[in-house]
Amino acid sequence: MAIDEWLLKQHQSGHPPSLRFYTWSPSAISLGYHQRKYPKDWEGLIWKGKEIELVRRPTGGRAVLHHGDLTYAVVASGFSQSRMEAYKNICDFLIKGWRNLGIELDYGTAGRGYINNPNCFGTATGADLVTVDGSKLIGSAQLRRGDVILQHGSMRLKPDKELFKKVFGEELLDRVAIAEDLKIEKIVAVLVDAARDCFGINFEEKALSDNEWEEILEND
Repeated sequence: MAIDEWLLKQHQSGHPPSLRFYTWSPSAISLGYHQRKYPKDWEGLIWKGKEIELVRRPTGGRAVLHHGDLTYAVVASGFSQSRMEAYKNICDFLIKGWRNLGIELDYGTAGRGYINNPNCFGTATGADLVTVDGSKLIGSAQLRRGDVILQHGSMRLKPDKELFKKVFGEELLDRVAIAEDLKIEKIVAVLVDAARDCFGINFEEKALSDNEWEEILEND
């Protein structure tokens, strides 16, 4: 996620907008930027012999367990000053892409009560995307710096229910049916095509240089 924040600064300096997708290794719990209350046993939590890293996002929201999920990040500008309108402008490509994959999504409806739940996937606000039966598939958060927005989020693909219960102390009521043969590469390709259509731009795949990596790590 330090890369996401670095890309935001790059866009502020005049570089093009960007779209990223990534998974997590090792697994981690990311805390919202302002989230101060969380179970202390999350610190040093071990799962199957490996530590679950605890990290803090540059964006807000509640805790997300990154295990069996796919994270997306959009860095761009020129959106509405309205936070919710900007969410909807960006989420259009997620809705279109997942529709092309056979899953219909709509926005959540939870109110401000979500702040009392440390688990991001415990509630679905108007910034999140849910399936027709109300299951939350994508949780998103934003950071705005002037006209530039970083929006990233977690797409829950194949969660481990036992680990989820260990972290959050509750059962995962997961009714999202993601086809077992639906590979991450396929999901990413379809979402990139949807973003190209929704934003009206072409993407150029580009790896980070050694110097860019050094700059990111120095500021992390």
